[in-house]
Amino acid sequence: MRIPTAIELHKASKTLTLKYANGDIYQLPAEFLRVHSPSAEVQGHGKPILQTGKLGVGLTRIEPAGQYALKLCFDDGHDSGLFTWDYLDGLGQRQAQLWQDYLAALSAAGKSRDPNESVVKLLL
Repeated sequence: MRIPTAIELHKASKTLTLKYANGDIYQLPAEFLRVHSPSAEVQGHGKPILQTGKLGVGLTRIEPAGQYALKLCFDDGHDSGLFTWDYLDGLGQRQAQLWQDYLAALSAAGKSRDPNESVVKLLL
């Protein structure tokens, strides 16, 4: 288990930065974290639930959860699920592939990252 030596919340850029003792630095956008939340709302029960319309979502705050995780609070009201150190490290290490997989899943489902586009499609 790798624990970050520094955690920085950048509200303006909507990014969470994790820094590690070995020099690794992960800059994780809030949207990326939101769509990969470990919560049951996102992970479902055996099959992940595709998150749509999360473009522009931000983090309002981060809270420690014991010595093993962070609770991330998003400005769309989502605040369930604990991001363990291992889970965050895995997101950082696999960020590029996870993001590409997410974009491919959105495309295959005919969905969008844009919350306004989702509304427009419903109205058509």
